[in-house]
Amino acid sequence: MDLIDAMRTTHACRQYKSDAVPDELLLKVLDGARWAPSGSNKQPVTFLAVKDADKRRKLHDLYQPVWDGIMQKYQSGEIRAGFRAGFMERVDYFAKHLAEVPVMIVVCAAVNEITAVDANLGRLSVAGGSSIYPAIQNLMLAARNEGLGTALTTILCIVEPEVKAVLSIPDDIATTAMITLGWPVKPFPKKLYRKPLDEIAYLDTYGEVIPGA
Repeated sequence: MDLIDAMRTTHACRQYKSDAVPDELLLKVLDGARWAPSGSNKQPVTFLAVKDADKRRKLHDLYQPVWDGIMQKYQSGEIRAGFRAGFMERVDYFAKHLAEVPVMIVVCAAVNEITAVDANLGRLSVAGGSSIYPAIQNLMLAARNEGLGTALTTILCIVEPEVKAVLSIPDDIATTAMITLGWPVKPFPKKLYRKPLDEIAYLDTYGEVIPGA
């Protein structure tokens, strides 16, 4: 499919059919992911595809309590955010049915291969993600090209030691995200909701909108 169309319709799929994802398709999607850029071309990212039902259940059992805590804060008003109608309910369904997703892909990274050049700026370090998240985007676009749905979540990073124990991940490898993969129950959206260009794209000075945006 057209790349721009894939970008415009790759959304967070939170309901999946029970149909299995063939290994040849899984490998095709992962092959697309590996062509992403990374700092100094060190390629620190690895992908651990989890299809085993018992391990998927164990990951769900780690995910659900963390999500329940977030949901309770939202319901009590402790978390206040301008979510679109039905958003939290869709994510809650996703959490409750996580073990049913055919494939969970735990995205890992070799910590000693990531350079966080902004680590000493006195704020949250974000630069290291530039060697990780392009590969995740590639994976999700490659999946969309095959008609497969995906959703990106970082909640399992909160319980990284337990996740590592379930999947035998070495100490020097970090977990950075999890991507669910499977056949979507609902059709792909024709267009996603995103901020308009004149709110995010500037010219020469921050806040100066590019003419024509």
